[in-house]
Formats: sequence, structure tokens, C-alpha cells
Amino acid sequence: MEIILKEDIIGLGYKNDIVNVKSGYGRNYLIPTGKGVIASESAKKVLAENLRQQAGKLAALKAEAEKRAEALKDVALEISAKVAATGHLYGSVNAATVAEELAKRGIEVDRKIVTMRDARKLGDFEAVVHFHKEVEVRVPVKVVAENAPVPAPVEEAPAEVAPEAPVAEEEAPAAE
Repeated sequence: MEIILKEDIIGLGYKNDIVNVKSGYGRNYLIPTGKGVIASESAKKVLAENLRQQAGKLAALKAEAEKRAEALKDVALEISAKVAATGHLYGSVNAATVAEELAKRGIEVDRKIVTMRDARKLGDFEAVVHFHKEVEVRVPVKVVAENAPVPAPVEEAPAEVAPEAPVAEEEAPAAE
């Protein structure tokens, strides 16, 4: 079944795209919610005319999306999360977490335009921010442990503490 999308649906297509979907998905979800219409010949002609008339407006939207994408060009996120002893996260790092982290850096991004596989382990991942049909930015995401143990420098102080401990044990029997 061919459908003309009336809004962006991540994973399916963008506004004014003609996509093939299963009949049930189109009839039961896309059309009743107003997210799409059946792509009849007359609807396709209307779409072509609308796109021709809106060409300047669409170019401006694309330029704005490219400007927003420039802000994310060299951004690399490091997200700290609670980790079990096995290295698995308590919960996961997902698209909403990435959007929150970007908001902390002053870059407002709707979580619905961010796609990322849920990160359930420590390591490096990649989030994709879809600003426009032709403009998307890949943001590297590094998941680190929230309370990572910092290696303590080896000093002489622990060696000095060790001889004092037997002295304390010798005093304890004398006190009895």
C-alpha cells in the first residue's frame, strides 16, 4: 500500500515522501492518526504541485537544518552511568539520555529526532541526529562508569603504617 506521509516518522520516512507500507499499518495507524494519506493518482498530482510551490520554503528549512548540524559537528559526548561489577549498566543509555546531555551543553535537540541503539555496557556508541531529510549528524557517545576507581599512586606512606600495627598489638595484651 502506497502512503504519502504528512509528517516525519523516523524509521519510515519524512514528510511528503511516498512510502510502501503493509495495508494494516496504513489503514489502522497512519491514515486514522493523520500521519499519512493514500497515494492515489490525484493525491500524487497535488503533492507534486505543493512541492513545486514550496521549493523555496523547503530550501530554507534545509539551510536551517544544516546550520543546526554545524553546532554538532565536533561534539563528542561522555555519559557516566552506574555500572555493576560485571560491566553491565543499571538501566541503559538511550536517545533520551543523549538529548538530555546535549541540552546540558546548550544544544536543544528533540529526543524524537535522535536514534541510537540502547547502550547496556560500557564502551563507545554512535547516536544519529536527524535534522532534515538530507541532513543528519553522527555523534560519538562514550559510556563510562559513574564511580570509576581511580588508580591510587604508590607511595611510601602505606609501608610506614605497617610497622605501627604490630606495636598496637603488643600494647593490647599488656592492657589486659
